[in-house]
Amino acid sequence: MKIPIFQVDAFSEKPFSGNPAAVCLLEEEKDDNWLRKMAAEMNLSETAYLWKLENGYRLRWFTPTTEVDLCGHATLASAHILWETGCIDINELAEFSTLSGTLKAEKKGDWIELDFPAELEQPAEIPPELSQALKTSPEYYGKNRMDGLVLLKSEEEVLNLRPDFETLNKIEVRGIIVTAPSSSKDYDFVSRFFAPRFGIEEDPVTGSAHCCLGPFWGNRLKKKELIARQLSSRGGVVRMNIKKNRVVLAGKAVTIFNGELAIP
Repeated sequence: MKIPIFQVDAFSEKPFSGNPAAVCLLEEEKDDNWLRKMAAEMNLSETAYLWKLENGYRLRWFTPTTEVDLCGHATLASAHILWETGCIDINELAEFSTLSGTLKAEKKGDWIELDFPAELEQPAEIPPELSQALKTSPEYYGKNRMDGLVLLKSEEEVLNLRPDFETLNKIEVRGIIVTAPSSSKDYDFVSRFFAPRFGIEEDPVTGSAHCCLGPFWGNRLKKKELIARQLSSRGGVVRMNIKKNRVVLAGKAVTIFNGELAIP
């Protein structure tokens, strides 16, 4: 049986921006070696694999080199494809069984809302390689179970970063989130995300990072609802609603292509 596969630009309302993800609809689970090789073949920051369960769908995420515990943009892309292809009704919740528990997505007009766990950071000692890799001194450094969080003074400083990825790769975290207040009244904060240890030098738009950024900036700004821009070359916008132990992320998505795998 042929396997449908799609490419979706997530956290964007127009093609060729936001974060591209592959979404592969499987009849049944494939072995991990096949999943890893297919993700390497797609060579996107994430490839999502879905197959039907009795209730909802199983969802796994792979970078070109490894499986990850949590991914926002590929979950957004997966829900978008399930609705677009009629696998589930447009008014039905998309429910996913994942390594981070049960995740749900809901269609709200042009926006898709993701109910994700909050990933709170705690203050941590600054790794000795960090300032060398970023060529700047953080205002603050914290860590959660996945990532390091770096606070800088200004949007301009975040935008102008040219990291030394070889040095950054030595820091034992999934990725480094760099953030600062936004210079625009349209956004509360900006960020960039670097994950060379997982085969991604810079991720265009990182939903899971906003599970940390949302509570971090919500606390600082005394706000429950925020909107942010990730300053990668592609760029993307994420809305957040901060709840107890949860973050509702919202974004848009555009299908770029659909096809079928020509291999068994």
